[in-house]
Amino acid sequence: MSLFGDGLDAAVQKSFTRPAPKSAPAQMRYLVKQLKGTKPVAQMLRISQRTVERYVKGQIKKPRPDLAARLEREVKKRWQPQIRAQARQRAATTDGIIIDTRARIGYTAPVGTTDDARLRHLTVALPPQYAARLFDAQQAGAGDQQLQDITAEALKEVYFQDSGRRAGSLEEVRFTDIEHVEFDL
Repeated sequence: MSLFGDGLDAAVQKSFTRPAPKSAPAQMRYLVKQLKGTKPVAQMLRISQRTVERYVKGQIKKPRPDLAARLEREVKKRWQPQIRAQARQRAATTDGIIIDTRARIGYTAPVGTTDDARLRHLTVALPPQYAARLFDAQQAGAGDQQLQDITAEALKEVYFQDSGRRAGSLEEVRFTDIEHVEFDL
């Protein structure tokens, strides 16, 4: 499970203008239309082509829990691509992104100051350039650790150093025990 990647996806999905299909047959029909055939859908979901056809016809209505989760994830990944792109563009150019996290956050600081990681609950508005970096890294297939590093760097700049007004000698901020992380556009 990708905590930061899933969080970014969830934030973008809040901007959808219409709900994604809910029933398994409707989700299957949507995927068949998107991928132009039952065979690619069957391969993607790791089920038989015949099973896909039976869902499309409405002969099967209730998938197993693991298939239902994969089906919903794949539909949401492809749902309203223009709206998704507009939301990302808006966040990356004008609006920025808001992070709400409860985690143990530590940092590297000069000798004589405390750098003990403390449990903090932060809600911080990050400027557009960090939203752009997060979305670009996610599009490029970055792992959760890389997204976490970009977020930590953003928190260092915006929260801890207040855009250069304090803690100028702070070198690095890092997440350790993450209880939750949520993004909003």
